[in-house]
Parts: sequence; structure tokens; C-alpha cells
Amino acid sequence: MVYDYVIVGGGSAGSVLAARLTQDPAVSVCLIEAGGAGRDIFVRAPALVAAMVAGRPPIHNWAFHTTRQAGLNGRRGFQPRGKALGGSSAINAMLYTRGHPADYDEWADLGADGWDWASCLPYFRRSEGNAWGADALHGGDGPLQVADQNAPRRISRAFVDACEASHIPRNDDFNGARQEGAGLYQVTQFHHGPRKGERCSAAAAYLHPVIARPNLTVLTHARVEKVLLEDGRATGVQLRRNLRRQHFKARREVILAAGAFGSPQLLMLSGIGPEEELRAHGVPVAHALPGVGTNLQDHLDYIISHRSLRPDVVGLNPAGLARLAKAAWKWRESGGGLFASPMAEAGAFLCSEPGLARPDLQIHFVIGIVDQHMRRMHLADGYSAHICVLRPHSRGLVGLASANPARAPRIDPGYLSDRRDVALMLKAARKLEQILDASPLAPWRGARLYPHDGSDAALEADIRARSDTIYHPVGTCRMGKDEMAVVDPALRVRGVAGLRVIDASVMPRILGGNTNAPTIMIAEKAAEMLRSEAQH
Repeated sequence: MVYDYVIVGGGSAGSVLAARLTQDPAVSVCLIEAGGAGRDIFVRAPALVAAMVAGRPPIHNWAFHTTRQAGLNGRRGFQPRGKALGGSSAINAMLYTRGHPADYDEWADLGADGWDWASCLPYFRRSEGNAWGADALHGGDGPLQVADQNAPRRISRAFVDACEASHIPRNDDFNGARQEGAGLYQVTQFHHGPRKGERCSAAAAYLHPVIARPNLTVLTHARVEKVLLEDGRATGVQLRRNLRRQHFKARREVILAAGAFGSPQLLMLSGIGPEEELRAHGVPVAHALPGVGTNLQDHLDYIISHRSLRPDVVGLNPAGLARLAKAAWKWRESGGGLFASPMAEAGAFLCSEPGLARPDLQIHFVIGIVDQHMRRMHLADGYSAHICVLRPHSRGLVGLASANPARAPRIDPGYLSDRRDVALMLKAARKLEQILDASPLAPWRGARLYPHDGSDAALEADIRARSDTIYHPVGTCRMGKDEMAVVDPALRVRGVAGLRVIDASVMPRILGGNTNAPTIMIAEKAAEMLRSEAQH
């Protein structure tokens, strides 16, 4: 079984790559995904994100855990990642944000030539099918449908009003000329046609419509165990499927698109990575590359939840479940209503202090109580607000827990290992408390779930006791030109021919926003690189 390209991982990047590369009928592609097809009701119905993200049971979810985090009182964090075609875009809250333009210019300054904002914007526009239509900053006819929410709750609009009352300006487009402000998120959701109101994952946007192409082979429920190497070149992959071990060969290239955890793990299982790490697990060193698995960055998230005095939110009590059942019927009939909600309906990008060139904090406002990724359930009607530091100084790593490919990687985000992040999280939490105490939210404001005595010491203790990821791990195969870079700016693995990494792991530095849309952009840009190189 020989193909031009073998792509490992059918997530946000892999779906884009497979669809774009097979636009040329002369190019053959094999896409290999460990999960399923990503077409079922859990993926299609936006409100069912709550059932998937909790990982109990793990529906389309790798449900990883971190090592014990010293900065979080020795707790193990939870790391949901998508396990299906569409990857994490199949289980996320569908929020469409790109980060700040200066983030991309910073990538270029760090050695990622060609990844500045002016170079990346055309690929955002190419991917985007925004309900607003096309303009200088948005695409109107791309595969990824981007929609306004069709029925946001009144409390979400009240949150925006509360931000205004706290001197945060209103912003109707976080991807427009100005990122700072508060508003309702746009979402990756079908906004017209027979699938209106359904999640528009990367697979639904790019891959499912073309999956029958004769030059595209898609394997699901297949676990890649390692990259095959011959004389310093990647020639294919070894995988296990239906209890059988098979080899799939690549004429041109093997592309890893397994994400910030999967791609570095697979490199190391193949003997590519830090020598000390490989030898510790008995993996023969094929190519020493010290940067593999380093530079892990993530957005650490602190949540404040309140019970609601009004029932027009999500609750798991009998009345709330009855409302959800009624909403499910409405969504089935029209694609609208509460079941079409991303749950994280409103948000804000804000500055921790005046005079900053770009926002350094982000808020997600959720129309239900979120506690430990929905793993701790509450019957009460309620709402939650999440705040994260957008550019943390703390760094972590991904390593091997074992040379067994079936074992999860060792994930150590290093949360709050840099004291500067603690100080900024304290400022962030104070700003969030101020917003949630503003008068527009008074009609809903019930008791706070985890109150404290108001002191900085008590607040820091609460941050360390309850904070965890907001699901944006990046950077573990970063691009650049220095010795610790894993890939060059063309996303080729340094020192290994015929092998690239194309996913969120290549980001040199984490972005100021949600990471799904940027990952899709990376794949769009990379697909054009590959097509161009093949023609020369």
C-alpha cells in the first residue's frame, strides 16, 4: 500500500490537508485516524459538547491526564483532546477566534519566516465561510462555516453589559480591526443548508464532503505506532488496526498531524527526539533532536461559578433537563434554540493594565455551571465565567511514559511554574470578580460556588486548587531556525527527509485566543506549500 502522502491524524489539520492535497486527482493520500468518523449526534449537536469533554465515558476523547503539577497543589490536570475525524474541532465549543495580529508577527520574529500576520491572513480568509460574507479580514465562501449564534441567552448579553459597566468596550467582531472588548463569539457552525445549526468541525467542513474521492483513502480506528525510516528519510508508517500490524508507504512525504501531544510522542516512538528521553525508555536513537516535546504552552483557566436566580440557563435538575429535552426537539426541527448553543456564548479580550499593545486576558462566559470539566456535576441552574492568561511565561514538556505506543504520553504543562503567571492570574481573577459583581448580572446572581475571604492569599489558594486547562496546548514541535526548533518554517522535521509536522505543535508561541482556527490556517498554508513544492 503506497501513497504519495501518508497523513497521521484526521483532526483539524489532517482533515484540511487530506482535502486540499487530493484536489489534484494525480495525488494519492492516505489519512490515518485513531478515532471514528466524527459524524454522530454527539458531534453534530453543539450542546452535547458537555457529554464529550468530560471524558466519562470517553466519547471521541483521548481524555489524557497531566503529571502532578506543583503549581496546582500537586493535582493531576485533565486534558481532553478529540479522537475522531475532526479532532478537537469535533469536541470543542466551536468558538472562532484567531488571536491578535501581533502574535503572528512575533512568530516571524522568533524565526518562523513567512508566518507573519500579512502572510497568514489570506489562509484564514481562504478557510472561512462567514455568514457576514467576505471583506478585507474575512472569507465568505471557504469550507469552514462561521456563524453568529442564533439564540444566545439573555444572560450572555447581560454579561457583555456587565463588561461595559466595568469599562471594557463592546466588540462585535473579535477577528476584526480590534480584538479588545466584550461580545458574543462567532462559532464554527453550519449557518445555511440542511445541516443548519449543526457543528461544522474541520472534518464536516473539509473531509466528509470529499471522502469518496478515488485518490483519498481514510482509515479510522487505526493507531500509528511509529514512522518508518530508511537512511535518514521517512518512508512510511507502521500502524495497528483490527489487531493487525501493517505498513503504509509514502512516495513523497509522511505528515504528522497528531496534535501537540500526539506528534511529539510519535516522533519519539520513532527514535527522533532528545537522546536522554529516548534512551530512558529503550528507544533506539535514529535522529537526535533535542527540541521534540519541549516548549509546551497552554492557557491555564480559572473559573468562577454562581447559582442562578433565573431558570433561563442550563441546569441538571428535573426542570432544567425538561428544558433541554424540549430544546433538543426544536434543534432537530429547525437547527435553532438552546441545543444549538456553544454554551460558552459570550466572552471578552481585555488588558490587565492600561497601555498594553494587545489584550493579555480572555474570558469565556458559559450558561451553566462548569466544575472540573463537567466531571463534578451540580443540579442547580447556574452560570460560569472562565478567565485565562493569554501569553503565559510557564513552559512544560511532553515525553514518553513508555515505549509502548498504546500508552498515553507524559504531559507536564508546568502550570504556574513561573511566578509572573501567578501574579497575572491574581489580577485576572480580580477583574473577573468585578465584572460578575456588576449590576447587569444582578437578576441572575445567586450564591458563588467557591467563595473565599477576599484576601489575595485566599484567592491564590483557590486558583491553585481549581485551575486547569482551557484546552489550548501548543508548541511541542515548534518551528524556527535555531537548534531547539523541531521543524523549519516549511514545517519539515530538521534532519529527516520526507517528514513534516503540521498541527498546533509547530506554533513557536501560544496565541492570544482559541487555537482551532489558527490550526486550520496552518494546514491551509502548508497544503499550498506542499502543492507548490511538488510542481518544482
